[in-house]
Amino acid sequence: MNFASILYILGTLIEVEGALFIAPAVVSLFYRESEGFIYFSFAMVCAIVGRLITINKVKKQIYYAKEGFISVAFGWIIMSVVGCIPFVLTGEIPHFTDALFETVSGFTTTGSSILSDVESLSHCSLFWRSLTHWIGGMGVFVFILAILPKTGAQNMHLLRSESPGPDVGKLVPKLGDSAKILYIIYFAMTVLQIIILLIARMPLFDAVTLTFGTAGTGGFGIRNTSIAEYTYIQQLIISIFMILFGVNFNFYFFIIIRHSLKEAFKMDEVRTYLAIIALSTAAIMINAKNMFESVSDGFIQSFFQVSSIITTTGYSTADFNEWPALSKVILVSLMFIGACAGSTGGGFKVSRLIIMAKAYIRELMHFIHPRLVRNIYMDDRKIKDETVSGVMVYLVSYVLVLMVSLLVISLDGFDFETNFTAVMATLNNIGPGLSHVGPAGNFKDFSILSKYILSFDMLAGRLELYPMLLLFSPGTWRKK
Repeated sequence: MNFASILYILGTLIEVEGALFIAPAVVSLFYRESEGFIYFSFAMVCAIVGRLITINKVKKQIYYAKEGFISVAFGWIIMSVVGCIPFVLTGEIPHFTDALFETVSGFTTTGSSILSDVESLSHCSLFWRSLTHWIGGMGVFVFILAILPKTGAQNMHLLRSESPGPDVGKLVPKLGDSAKILYIIYFAMTVLQIIILLIARMPLFDAVTLTFGTAGTGGFGIRNTSIAEYTYIQQLIISIFMILFGVNFNFYFFIIIRHSLKEAFKMDEVRTYLAIIALSTAAIMINAKNMFESVSDGFIQSFFQVSSIITTTGYSTADFNEWPALSKVILVSLMFIGACAGSTGGGFKVSRLIIMAKAYIRELMHFIHPRLVRNIYMDDRKIKDETVSGVMVYLVSYVLVLMVSLLVISLDGFDFETNFTAVMATLNNIGPGLSHVGPAGNFKDFSILSKYILSFDMLAGRLELYPMLLLFSPGTWRKK
């Protein structure tokens, strides 16, 4: 294993995070908050530490599969640990475990929180909390690959280890250019949402921070009521952009770079994703009609919550704990499904669901016609058997992590609905669950052990399980 390469990339991450701390420090100047000095001072510390680590250049800066997985796993852990320290130093989240939980939730774009009174935080801490969503949404290493002057072909393993979905490819031949294209699209959509929210008369600070949460499909709000206090128009804008950021970014590549709207809408995953949103919204509108003041109110609230849950954003406009059982089952199902592969959303991913469904149908047909040879296609391309097997292995790993996590946090004595949806909400990077961890609740009452388990789930869910699970494999640390 090339430990020098791993150490170099971790040092680079610390430098980058130090630079990011400047942003909340600048925000503090506008609001005359003393907490900004801590962010600025810690930015200097990160710059020095990161430079000391990276001062000696690595001769062969190449990351094979093992180095890629280890670099990504440790990178996200270190980013979270470093990112939580200002919360502790400012005293706004005094306990390290709580601060770490909040920061992991931010970078993994989960949105689960231990805070009962979000509005008590300073503006600079609220900004940093939301900025972690934006950075984590597209991916820390995608950002690194976009800014590094040179990236070898083997650095594909860094991108693969961090990117969501069953299969990851490059948009263009050069990996660094692919990363730049992704971030250009991501940045442009972010700016567009901020501008539209400003036109809709949302305050600038709210527009920026809520857009960070929408773009990263994270869900940290800056008000205790999440999005409920904003106008219907503003809620609708956020709903639409949540859906847009939950779409596979190849969709935008086809439209913007290749100028092919037809090719974009031929994507099976995107069509299925939009169909699930439409059907789920209609079902909840009908099932929970007695909970809404009018048809328009029912549409806005149903559409918003479906958009928020399937994209794993986690914003809320209502306490859906109070909705009928069928509506809650639909939302829990959407927690599992998640958004599209290659988006900023979490969950199992629509593409995996499609592959599983087609594989299931193929196996049923084999019972009837044992000699039948039937391939699985998606977007008119044949899906490799290795990809199908990978989806099944992922499902087994997913269920294993879910069950072990559920067993451990059950020691805290909460009801099953709380425990199950808490694991689902963190493993799928959603944010709120049901019962004690619903939109009106939070995760502060869980034990220290449970908070670390749920933090692991957030990291595992964001990194598609394998990078975090491989840390516990003895084979990962063998020299050969």
